[in-house]
Amino acid sequence: MKRLFIFLLPLVLMSTKCDDEGVSSQEDDQKALTELQTKIETLAASSECNETTTCKYIAFGSKPCGGPWSYLIYSTSIDVEALETLVYEYNEKQADYNKKWGTFSDCMFVSPPKEVTCENNTCIAIY
Repeated sequence: MKRLFIFLLPLVLMSTKCDDEGVSSQEDDQKALTELQTKIETLAASSECNETTTCKYIAFGSKPCGGPWSYLIYSTSIDVEALETLVYEYNEKQADYNKKWGTFSDCMFVSPPKEVTCENNTCIAIY
């Protein structure tokens, strides 16, 4: 019995070895979110408007309690489908981050803009 235990112990230990490959740290996850946020904000900021009808907004971010952190203002002069795809990806990743790392927020409801308007070729939110 003792010999069997000595033989099995190394096998059990080898099979329960932790493999950290593919596991990210909170810092890594936050860095990826920040990089994606910068990409999204840069794309939105590159938009220009000539008239108010081209100005739009989209819910941006995911609060741990639910709802967006803010609303991103943009014009349809950019690739709107690409922007929407990136924002959707960001919102999903932030929701996953919140669950994974147990984050919390103020749980305050963030109202969307009452309207968006074009001023000096830039879309502006009116709250």
